[in-house]
Amino acid sequence: MTPRDVDPFDLPEWLGSPGVLWRSEEGLRSGHLVRGTLAGGAGEELDCSLLAVDEAYPAPVVDDAVRTRVHQAWHHGQALLLELDDMLTIAIPGRRLDADLVMEALARLARAVGASPEEYAVLLRIGSARR
Repeated sequence: MTPRDVDPFDLPEWLGSPGVLWRSEEGLRSGHLVRGTLAGGAGEELDCSLLAVDEAYPAPVVDDAVRTRVHQAWHHGQALLLELDDMLTIAIPGRRLDADLVMEALARLARAVGASPEEYAVLLRIGSARR
C-alpha cells in the first residue's frame, strides 16, 4: 500500500491537549514497524505506528521519494506523518527503533499538533514476541 501524507491540522484536536499517552502494542525489538495507540485523558484513542523507513531487506519499506522526505523532515526538526494501512504512522529515519528515537518522534508529533512534548508520555514494550 502506498503511504499518504497526513496534515497535523487534520488530526483530532485532543492530541494538542495535556496528558496524551502513546503505548506500544509490541516490543521495539519486533522490527522496523511498531504499532501503538495514542490515548487522551478523556478516553479518546487513535492507532499510531512508528516506522523506521531505512529497512530494505527483503524489500524497501517505502520508496526512495518517501524516504528522502522523511530524512528531510527529520533534519529540519520535524517528523513526516503518513497514513499507512489506515493508520497514522510517524516515519522515522533508520532501520530499527530504540527508546530515544521513539521519544523524539513523539516529541515531534506533539509539537506538530501544538502541544508541549512535556505533556506527552510513552509506554514501551521491550520484548519482541507477541502473545
